[in-house]
Formats: sequence, C-alpha cells, structure tokens
Amino acid sequence: MKKLFSTFVATATLACAAFGFSACGGNYDADHIIKVGASQTPHAEILEEIKGDLKKQGYKLEIEVFDDYILPNTALEEGDIDANYFQHTPYLNTFNAEHGTHLVSVGKIHYEPFGVYGKNVTKEDYEGTKTGRTILIPNDGSNLARALYLLQDEGYLTLSSTEFTESLTTEDIADAKGNTVEAVEAQTVAQLLEEQKNGAIAVINGNYALQAGLTSADALAFEDASGDAAQLYANIIAVKEGNENAEKIKVLLAALKTQKVIDYINATYNGAVQAVFTV
Repeated sequence: MKKLFSTFVATATLACAAFGFSACGGNYDADHIIKVGASQTPHAEILEEIKGDLKKQGYKLEIEVFDDYILPNTALEEGDIDANYFQHTPYLNTFNAEHGTHLVSVGKIHYEPFGVYGKNVTKEDYEGTKTGRTILIPNDGSNLARALYLLQDEGYLTLSSTEFTESLTTEDIADAKGNTVEAVEAQTVAQLLEEQKNGAIAVINGNYALQAGLTSADALAFEDASGDAAQLYANIIAVKEGNENAEKIKVLLAALKTQKVIDYINATYNGAVQAVFTV
C-alpha cells in the first residue's frame, strides 16, 4: 500500500509539473502565468472571457488594468508584464520612436471605430451647422491625425496635407471653418465634453466612449469600418521584441482568436467594437 501511495504521489507530481501548476494548490510556475496589461473596456473585459479557457490548458491569466496609454507600454518594455492589449500599430510605432522602446505586434484582435459625440447636439444640427463649435480630439500620436482626418471627412475642417500621415497636428489645419479645435489627453475627452457649452463635439476613442457609457446610438458619426482603417487601426496584442514566439504568447493568441470571442464582442458592444480576425 505504501508503495502504491508513493507511485500515485509521484505520478501526480509529474502531471502537475507537465501543466505548470499544482492541481491541489493552484500554484503556477512563471512559464504558465500570462501577465497582460489592458484598458478596462473592452480589452480587459474580452480577456476575462478567456480566463477559463487558459486555465483548462494549464495557464493562469493575470490582467492588469491601466487607465492611460503610456504605462502599459513602459511596463511591457521593463518586463513587468508579458503582453499588453490596448493600442493599434500606428500608435505603437509612434511610441517606440518617441520613447526608444522595443515593442512589436503579434496579432490583431479588434477594431474600434472612432466616433463623434456632442453636447446636446442633434444629428440634424451636427450635419447642418459645421462652424462655430468647440471640438475636442485626442492629442496622442496617430490618434490625433486620425481624428483630424475624420473631422475633415465630416466637413468640419480642411487639412494642409492631401495624404494621410501619422505626424499631423493641429498646426496642419489649413481651415478650421470657424471651429476651435482643442487636443487633450485621450482619456479625458469624454469628461471634458460634458464640461463644455451646448453645441460642442468631440472625437472619442472607442474604449473611452464605452467607459463613459456612450453607445453607438449616441454617436453623430463614425469612421468607415469597411475601409482600410479597420486593419490599420486594429487593436493588437503587443510584446517586447524577442518574445514573439514565446509559448505563452502563442497560447494567449489562440485563446483570443476564437468564435467564442467573436460572439462575445458582437453580443456585448453592438458595433462599437468589431473583431478583425476570422476562424
């Protein structure tokens, strides 16, 4: 009996080691803990949906929520997390150039169309009066350029550049058409819009719009989700260069790129978030 018990313990220990955790204590080794930094909405919410799937494969997913666009990249560069999920590739490229970081994309997950929202502005008013407004836009890198091009498409301003470039700033507005364009921190746009006088409008990132309780029905206009923007501005899983082929990263991507995640996105976000992968 003693020999049989010893054999059982040895077998259980080997099984736990193979999966990287203890079935009894739930202790995971470093290779089986996946630490991902994310914005709360929708990124952390999407990640929560796959926690159970990863656990079945012997991995523990730890999600660290950030409320800005800088700290999740510095944490990734410093090795505090294994991956992050909050940004698109143009922003990542701009961040690397400005901060000397070495971060790369390993997969596109979803797209959040930029939306234009207003302070007590009806759709008719928005379309009929395109001058004399205060307009708030995000001030970070490529998101600023993206917002300016959306406003140009909507007839609210004219830019001096005829071709898209990620380096555009408010200095590149050739004609503001009597509007006042203010670039502010992306996470503050929705809140600052509420503090403006009636008639103000704002271009808001999809995740921050969701966090502010705004829905697709509240939007006065959206980016064209059928165009190249859906791929160019797809939100990605980013890692530090050199970790692209780490097993835990492969497992994370496989768990995200499933029909289950597509169904969750479609059911939860009503078009404000759209999966960009196929299964």
